[in-house]
Amino acid sequence: MFTGIVEEMGTVVSLEERDDMTLWDGTLGKGTELTVKADVALQGAYLGCSICVSGVCLTATALADDTFKVGLAPETLSKTYFKLLKPGELVNLERASVIGGRNSGHNVQGHVDGTGEIIEKRTDKDSLWIKVRTSPEIIRYIVPKGFVAIDGTSLTVVDVDRDENWFTFMLIEYTQKKIIVPGKPVGSLVNIEADVLGKYSENAVAAFLPRLEALEAKIASLEQKLASQN
Repeated sequence: MFTGIVEEMGTVVSLEERDDMTLWDGTLGKGTELTVKADVALQGAYLGCSICVSGVCLTATALADDTFKVGLAPETLSKTYFKLLKPGELVNLERASVIGGRNSGHNVQGHVDGTGEIIEKRTDKDSLWIKVRTSPEIIRYIVPKGFVAIDGTSLTVVDVDRDENWFTFMLIEYTQKKIIVPGKPVGSLVNIEADVLGKYSENAVAAFLPRLEALEAKIASLEQKLASQN
């Protein structure tokens, strides 16, 4: 679990397709490996620890003095823009949160729902206003003044348009200098994770709704019987 409070911006060293990755049964398989240069994210890091890379919870598979490696599963590559990463690009980094520690953002799982496209950027005094278009499957969970994680950054949603599938957020002057989003031009992609509470709420309502509908049907039937007796 993460907080969405980015600790540093790391630098992509390489994104490689490898065919010599040892699988659980000792055979060799193909896979994608990302190497990132970091500083803060390596403090206290150990093999197998989780590091949030631009919103994606990834497992450290190799550690060096100033770099770490992570494997990218096919699901990760399909849900994110990581297949487009190039050496030298910046990524947001955050270590896993400490149990009992403060959470100045919100509960970010690092399970990206999909991507969105930056379609507009403008300044409002010292703040940066950004509009992102995404899919109907993601926009359904985004609400005004709710939480959303953009490239792993915990942000507050400003406006939502479900007809055109876009939402907006604003970055204060301090945050602009600490994350990668301000440096992305219009047309760039961002990783999006909607607040998980919305998904759990939807599942809870879906489980309860059939019972409610059945109860309403029984009440309507009883009302009809009472009406006919009178």
